[in-house]
Amino acid sequence: MNRPLLFLDVDGPLNPYAAQPERRPDGCTTLRVPRNDAHEDDRGFSSRRRPLRVWLNPEHGRTLLQLGFELCWATTWMGDANQWIAPVLGLPELPFVDFGDVLLQERPDGVHWKTGPLVEYAGGRPFAWVDDEQGELDQTYVTAHHPGPGLLHHVDPRIGLRENDFHTLADFASSLDTSPTSG
Repeated sequence: MNRPLLFLDVDGPLNPYAAQPERRPDGCTTLRVPRNDAHEDDRGFSSRRRPLRVWLNPEHGRTLLQLGFELCWATTWMGDANQWIAPVLGLPELPFVDFGDVLLQERPDGVHWKTGPLVEYAGGRPFAWVDDEQGELDQTYVTAHHPGPGLLHHVDPRIGLRENDFHTLADFASSLDTSPTSG
């Protein structure tokens, strides 16, 4: 059986980064990820910025694995999500979309920079994409360029994925006819 893809963004859906900084969301644990961007100042002193604070709910991994999708990272973290995010969520190593040269590159048509690469990666397979940045132009692009079903599910980055989001994803997965055709 060929399961639909679930493209997972980290910051927003899994890491509710926009939540009030002094209030860790319920069920979340705090992860401190070192930044690899040390730099020298004008005097030749090297400094490192504070580690990145990430809030993750360990229960999300189990829930995601039960939804009926093939999971795939669709995040600026790319392969680093397997090192830092997957273990906290109890997820196995997942494939990831390598955004290459389009990473964070604004498009003149207003379509999100992830949208084209995700459609290409899906290759016609049904997919759902959870993110906090896609919008109507992205849905229009998917409808015009992707022959299969595509659900773009917006998640509020102040609260991250919640039970109703998981229900929406499960309903989408179960609505697809993924059984082999008999002939």
